[in-house]
Amino acid sequence: MIGTNDPTLRPVEEMLLRPFTVHSIRRETIDTVTLGFVAADGQPLPFEPGQFVMIYVMGVGEVPISIAGGAAAGDDVVLTVRAVGAVTNAICSMQAGDAVGIRGPYGMGWPLAQARGHDVVIAAGGIGLAPLRPAVMHLLDHRRDFGSLSLIYGARTPSDLLYLDELRRWRARFDIEVEVTVDRAPSDWYGDVGVVTNLLGRVAFDPDNTVAMTCGPEIMMKVVARELERSGVPATAVAVSMERNMKCGIGFCGHCQYGPDFVCRDGPVFDYDAVRARLSGEER
Repeated sequence: MIGTNDPTLRPVEEMLLRPFTVHSIRRETIDTVTLGFVAADGQPLPFEPGQFVMIYVMGVGEVPISIAGGAAAGDDVVLTVRAVGAVTNAICSMQAGDAVGIRGPYGMGWPLAQARGHDVVIAAGGIGLAPLRPAVMHLLDHRRDFGSLSLIYGARTPSDLLYLDELRRWRARFDIEVEVTVDRAPSDWYGDVGVVTNLLGRVAFDPDNTVAMTCGPEIMMKVVARELERSGVPATAVAVSMERNMKCGIGFCGHCQYGPDFVCRDGPVFDYDAVRARLSGEER
């Protein structure tokens, strides 16, 4: 019987799909779309910033996607999806009213409780801003609970930047520092060009009292964590999001095993100190 405390049935219960329909669509870039979904049962999807869901497209398949936002403006859950395969292409091609199955949320989220009373540095690369967006929103909604707040964000080109309207609104505030850079740019780009770590020296934080959160390509996260550590931020105070090969979402199938951990169950957020030797080879 579903709902029992029998541990042998919990994997079945945790893998049940809930029906959702597409409610809102916003194209972010040429290959990336932000979609808001509403639940057929009318109930929002409770989640912690940093968690992910498994989203199923009928007749195509299922993929893990980090949650990019929750109940707001009529949406029960928001996902930002880049078209890189059959399932994500199908999701990015959806229209309002199309149906999907969603299960979750799964995994460990960003260390927002541990960050209370501390300075916070957010470092994002490319679509890595999507899993960090709910954390930024939480930090701004509870601004008085935290010290200085900084967001540094990099993308390949200006046309690859996500959430442009939100970036403008965040930059207009006086209680968060926002710095943006791109790897390469056309002549009409007047912002920074270069890697994300170039921006660390611009933002103010107390290394002894800082919690950092970063998501993006593994090499970017590794370099950001290394530079933060060099500035005095302990490796245990740097959180990284490792999303790789999630399949079941509950540590049952083993596809996402990452050394002794299962990313879907023990992550996707880890402190850097716990995974530094596994990030693109052991550091020296």
